[in-house]
Amino acid sequence: MTTLSEVARLAGVTSATVSNVLRQRGKVGEQTRQRVLAAVEELGYRPHLTARALAEGRAPTLALMVSSIANPFYPEFALAAERAARAHGRFLIVCNTNDDPETGRAYLDQIAGTLSDGVLIMNANLSIDELKKTEQRGAPVVLCMWEKPDAPPELPCIAVDFHQAGAVAGRHLLALGHRHIGALVGSKKGGIHAERYRGYIDACAEAGIRHPQNRTRFIADTVEAGYQATRELLAAFPQLTAIFASNDLPALGAMNAIADMGLNVPHDISVIGITDIQWARVSRPALTTVAVPTAGAAEMAIELLLSLINRSSPSPTMRVTATPQLVERASTAAVRSA
Repeated sequence: MTTLSEVARLAGVTSATVSNVLRQRGKVGEQTRQRVLAAVEELGYRPHLTARALAEGRAPTLALMVSSIANPFYPEFALAAERAARAHGRFLIVCNTNDDPETGRAYLDQIAGTLSDGVLIMNANLSIDELKKTEQRGAPVVLCMWEKPDAPPELPCIAVDFHQAGAVAGRHLLALGHRHIGALVGSKKGGIHAERYRGYIDACAEAGIRHPQNRTRFIADTVEAGYQATRELLAAFPQLTAIFASNDLPALGAMNAIADMGLNVPHDISVIGITDIQWARVSRPALTTVAVPTAGAAEMAIELLLSLINRSSPSPTMRVTATPQLVERASTAAVRSA
């Protein structure tokens, strides 16, 4: 591997001059700068980012920790965050914990403050106290897609009004005349999707309708779990005309189950999800969903993290994204008369 010293020798300058040229710092004459760049090109020199981070006490990268890269929402968020990071001259490291808190702690111990200047956290199954310890070591932490704007955490965060998202989904089904609705909640009772479900329940209450609790299933946030729960719901309650799902993955599973049971979406049963992942747009029928501003949230998260790194923003702070919006597609329709 070519070293900085070898570039300096070929260019006939000091290592400090090469460093200044590459980092665009200090005053370097144009002829000298061109000579250094020519030497860099000839030798194929590439900076050693880890060594630079240790020497400067500052890393050129940011980290994004997600609970499962298999969930298609996280790659979509990561893509938008990577673009935003690159626009600010940073690289993005994506850390997948596989829903294992120990893996998340290992990432924080090994990466935060060394390989990365700061960390974006998305549902990493780590406590606020654990994350605050990382912040106290000098690596800012930003929680992404926080679901309770009315209850800010003790850390900086980007919040989405998921209660509103659930309410929008519920109102849409009710406006189509549906009264016999099953609910799929992609988390444990009181878990991360609780606000979405509460929004749906509140929308029913606004319309003077009580959603029976036995028509709700708290499940894993997966296509497979949505499929199995839908079959169980329809077997127990054949009168259901619609399915509310707290996320798009269970909703897609619900549509598959309905088709396998010889029924039609939306002619027999309407299905609605929340998030608007790419799969929702390309499924057949295309999934009606409540879109959250994924790209906007990712950009806000990068900007907030950098402001904390540069000490231009006080901590803690919360920024709220645009309001979730209904995206009406082919999986919902007016309830059929008996």
